[in-house]
Amino acid sequence: MTEISELSFEAALDELEKIVQQLESGKAPLQESIAIYERGEALKRHCETLLKQAEARIEKITLARDGTPTGTEPLDEQ
Repeated sequence: MTEISELSFEAALDELEKIVQQLESGKAPLQESIAIYERGEALKRHCETLLKQAEARIEKITLARDGTPTGTEPLDEQ
């Protein structure tokens, strides 16, 4: 099984969706359900971290009155 920290966002999300389907089917034994639930939680945290990192890199382009780019600023200024 691949280490979660090595997974791309898309791969982690795909695996998380498969885990949800397994759990919803109710066919996995209790111990296996607990193990895959715990992996699902770790995958969820990994996806959230990757999304936060992506958000931090997104910038908004600033424009002068005449429409020429003047620079960038954070997308969500706080």
